[in-house]
Amino acid sequence: MARTQRTSSIWISVVLSVVAFQFHTAAVFAQQNNSGFAPVVRYIGSHWDELTRSMTRCDSVVDPKMPDAALLYLPANFPEPDSVKQMEKACKVRVQHLPVVIQHPGQADVGAISPSGLLFLPNSYVVPGGRFNEMYGWDSYFIILGLIRDGRIDLARGMVENFFFEIDHYGTVLNANRTYYLTRSQPPFLTSMIRAIHDAEKSAGREDKDWLERAYEFAARDYEMWTREPHLAGATGLSRYYDFGDGPAAESLQDEAGLYRKVAGYFVVHPELGRSFVTVKGGALEATGSDFSVQVCEGTAHPDCDAAGTVQLTADYYKGDRSMRESGFDISFRFGAYGAATHHFAPVCLNSLLYKTEKDLEEISQLLGKTAEAREWQHRSQARKKRIDKYLWDERRGLFLDYDLRTEARSTYEYVTAFYPLWAGLASLRQAQALARKVKIFERPGGLATSPNETGGQWDYPYGWAPLQLLAVEGLRRYGYTADADRIAYEFLSTVAENFRREGTIREKYNVVTGTSETLVSAGYQANVVGFGWTNGVFLQLLEELPKTMIEPSVKEKEEMPSSH
Repeated sequence: MARTQRTSSIWISVVLSVVAFQFHTAAVFAQQNNSGFAPVVRYIGSHWDELTRSMTRCDSVVDPKMPDAALLYLPANFPEPDSVKQMEKACKVRVQHLPVVIQHPGQADVGAISPSGLLFLPNSYVVPGGRFNEMYGWDSYFIILGLIRDGRIDLARGMVENFFFEIDHYGTVLNANRTYYLTRSQPPFLTSMIRAIHDAEKSAGREDKDWLERAYEFAARDYEMWTREPHLAGATGLSRYYDFGDGPAAESLQDEAGLYRKVAGYFVVHPELGRSFVTVKGGALEATGSDFSVQVCEGTAHPDCDAAGTVQLTADYYKGDRSMRESGFDISFRFGAYGAATHHFAPVCLNSLLYKTEKDLEEISQLLGKTAEAREWQHRSQARKKRIDKYLWDERRGLFLDYDLRTEARSTYEYVTAFYPLWAGLASLRQAQALARKVKIFERPGGLATSPNETGGQWDYPYGWAPLQLLAVEGLRRYGYTADADRIAYEFLSTVAENFRREGTIREKYNVVTGTSETLVSAGYQANVVGFGWTNGVFLQLLEELPKTMIEPSVKEKEEMPSSH
């Protein structure tokens, strides 16, 4: 959904007004929050335990997204641990084994695993909070950064060990440890987690090379999933998001009431966008899921309506919807309306993360003395960089943009993931300079908006998310754009701190235009969840990286407060 075109004079006026508002709001935030970061730090430190789950806690099994009774699944042929036996009695939890041994995602018939339930993990883990009462894939990287900052390295390491368990017994790093997530992963941050743990333990004087060796083997195994079919993005040599499941996503049916009806209506009204996503029932395209009746009405106050037929969303739409959920960006219009074409794109974010994975595995293999393997990882990263430059870099626009496999052209949808290549270190100095000039497209008084497009999706304008702030800030700082990095970090920290002052909580996302937690999401789930795992971790990380001169009063408060451990 494109922004409305304006005349040059009106546009200049609007820009000047926005800039003035940004400076005013930033000044207000600075005045209110210069000494307001320490209470947030204390809150985060005291709430990790509230967000921690394990196979000894009754509240771990509960799934706010589903109506089913508590049920815990163990891997097939995996002996029931004593802790689970005790949990079974104390919490009155049903325990079952999965019907098959799983070696890769999509191998199990998820529809036959009924009712759905929690998947066993051996170690304690931190959940995001609220409706997200399980351990998530990419959330955990940002949570782990916060845990390390707060001295909770053992808990952080246990979470990474849980991902090794997932790879071993569930086929990949899962979207999260529920049975209905056995068909997909999430953005690959595993090597970043491994390096964060290794570096933290090394700094503490207890480097564990044996653990690093083990971690390397698991990370290399998981990487391979992204570099073979069906995760390959056509002939580009790049990768794409792809969910192995079919039909409606189970969690959406319970927790996102009315979404698919809204999607069907949108594509009926916009047939040029929905040719492969909606079809008349009984038509040529493969369809599944619910029926949606179409009516034609005359008048508005007391309309007279006639039934015009029945439509269904197609299998291609549901594949895109599920793949969008693997991407983590649910819901944005970045990959077409409602993310319906996600699996038809080679995305900037995923391929930047895979480049980072290849560079991490190169460095880890060097540390382990695996010289030949290090050269192979270097070769892979260099090849991916060339492909990213060819398909995803737009010289004229000065942005990295997703590549549409159907049109064989780059998208024009500006998105904040354009800064991922800075964070991953794959951008050239010239590309970085061009990207730094594009900060203004996304920057608002409260931080970076995900896009300049207001679509009703929570991963579009006017919303800002903690992980995207961190990756952009660290990317800009990596290439020497420290003033931009510091300013954006301070804007987002201030947004979180000011809302904490008003509400006493930390949220999943923020409106970076108003600097509030008010959200009017019309596409997807509407809650702005309290907790919140990755916001907590990013807050601590951004605060640690910010020059102390910008936060001196807060630093003094932090130094004076007692330890939370």
